[in-house]
Amino acid sequence: MPKPQRETPPAVPAATSVGAPEATPEQSPAGPDRTDKPDSTDKPDRTDKPASTDGPDSTDGPDNPETDNPASRSIEGLNPSQQRMISLLGTRSGLAVAYPPDLARRLRADLEHHLQPVADAIPDEADNLWVNKHDLSTVHGCEVRYLAEQAEAFAWTVPMARGTVAHKAIELQLGWRGATSPMELVDEALARLEANDRGIGEFLQRATEADLAELRTESNERVASFMEMFPPLKREWRPVVEARMRAELCRDRIVLNGKVDLSLGQANGTIARKVLIDFKTGGPALQHRDDLRFYALLDTFRIGVPPRLLATVYLESGRIDAEEVSEGTLDATIRRVADGVARLSSLARAPDDAAFRPGKACRWCPLYDSCEPGQRFIAEADAS
Repeated sequence: MPKPQRETPPAVPAATSVGAPEATPEQSPAGPDRTDKPDSTDKPDRTDKPASTDGPDSTDGPDNPETDNPASRSIEGLNPSQQRMISLLGTRSGLAVAYPPDLARRLRADLEHHLQPVADAIPDEADNLWVNKHDLSTVHGCEVRYLAEQAEAFAWTVPMARGTVAHKAIELQLGWRGATSPMELVDEALARLEANDRGIGEFLQRATEADLAELRTESNERVASFMEMFPPLKREWRPVVEARMRAELCRDRIVLNGKVDLSLGQANGTIARKVLIDFKTGGPALQHRDDLRFYALLDTFRIGVPPRLLATVYLESGRIDAEEVSEGTLDATIRRVADGVARLSSLARAPDDAAFRPGKACRWCPLYDSCEPGQRFIAEADAS
């Protein structure tokens, strides 16, 4: 594998982790190749470059958002949370990463090597195997829960719909001319989604007034939290809401697909500059990092250059968990994906071999009322 070359690139931000979640056994997906931090020996060369002050590819905030006094270096019109967001996502220490041009080809070949036995086992008449982040996080947790969820028919509910409505409202905000409010954006998002006779549109058309009121209120809360935490997104930052990505592997027999909440920036040649962001309403969990690493791998396959930074934003607490991407991150993700896909394929052939792995997610498992290990785990967790 050719070594990354030193370059003198334009301004590219370095990353800082703010409030990273603590590792707990119930939060960590199982698997022998699970890696929470990339191998520091497999990073491409970093090159110094001058700092600039223009959005997610730069910063105009404190060098250390946790210790500097925001008031002493405030940005006009932005609250401290918005300033911290710019400081975190923007250029701070003047470091850039230039990746080898054949990185995506090497990673794809590595992953397909691991997945080929799974692809060969798929019958010719069977559909391709589609895998998303939820499949991987669930099968790396409790396999019995994964099978239970697969057996349930999908049905839209208010909790499922509020994320879709909020993301649509945020998407509308990007192109909205003039001042607006979270509720105005939510109402417009609901109207546009309801106009579709399929999927969530059908659900909205049949929903009761009470359900619509609940959905409207909860979606408004999410959009308001986003607007309070994030500065106005400039067009030159290239923001994309719900950026879709996928990779067809092993002659399309295995398809990995995902949809990241927010993408900012783009690569400059082989220099990483993009930032991928996911929004969460609950508390931190290690699988949230794994979700974004999965997206980072798909984006690398798609354009040939990894994103620079991954960030999970917890809207209720204002907490941010950020992680720089390296080749070590992507190699660890390949091992996790390969292990997960192999297990998904195995469960499809031998569901009786599914393993119980109780955890916090037991609260939402369809089998919780009849699952003694899950009930016992939750009872002990609540008592501690």
